[in-house]
Amino acid sequence: MAISNFIPTLWSETLYSELKNNYVAVKLSNRDFEGEIRGEGDRVKIVGVGPVTVFDYQKNSDMPAPEVLTDSERTLIIDQAKGFNFCIDSIDLAQSKKTLMQAAMKEASDALADVADSYIYSLTDENVREITNDAVTSESILSTISDARRMLMEANVPNSAKISLEVSPAIEQKLVLAKVLRSTDNAEDLSRGYIGSLMGFDIYVTNNIPQNEDGSWRCIARTSRAISFAEQISAVKAYEPELRHGDAVKGLHLYGAKIVYPKEMVVLNLTPSAE
Repeated sequence: MAISNFIPTLWSETLYSELKNNYVAVKLSNRDFEGEIRGEGDRVKIVGVGPVTVFDYQKNSDMPAPEVLTDSERTLIIDQAKGFNFCIDSIDLAQSKKTLMQAAMKEASDALADVADSYIYSLTDENVREITNDAVTSESILSTISDARRMLMEANVPNSAKISLEVSPAIEQKLVLAKVLRSTDNAEDLSRGYIGSLMGFDIYVTNNIPQNEDGSWRCIARTSRAISFAEQISAVKAYEPELRHGDAVKGLHLYGAKIVYPKEMVVLNLTPSAE
């Protein structure tokens, strides 16, 4: 049976499931505002409200009039459209007993996840605070992480908030040498980038952390709602190429991301020391 006879929805669900497994930056972002995305350029409106004032309650006394909360609206634009299109020759398919196509779909999901994660790490906002350590050692890394946590707490991030720290492999090495991580033996967690916890942070390592022009790594500490992400697997289609004996699959991945709460995010520009 040719691959083009398989149900397209099954391919979409398979790809989406694989993407979820491969994400790091996306996984640590807010997905509550995805809504319906029907094409590139669609918008997701994110509405928030201002703070609530607490007052002293006096028994047998009238309360103050209810305050009118101010609202804010931010727009997340679905402006990223990434596609893939690959073909496997019929001879290769016959010899591989269809496992080659499954492997190819896994490669496609790996590539799409890497591009989406890299996009999130490229986001900037002038209100995001930054820390610089141009000589990170296994000792100084602890002070730098402590500074990032202090900045988040000073921005009124509650102690109960889920916060993450995403680092490059070079910075992970300094943390490992410091021997301070509360690690996990869960192989599934490790396979998805999680390397342990420290100072309230869940720490993840990823190759998609960008490098600044000065060679430092642009790691980030953030709450789970600091960045919002919305996506859709718009189309996945299996077909038979006209000029080839083989089966092909093409797909379209639409998404967008935005820093929604910049005060709940800290950028750590870290340069590993040679020591």
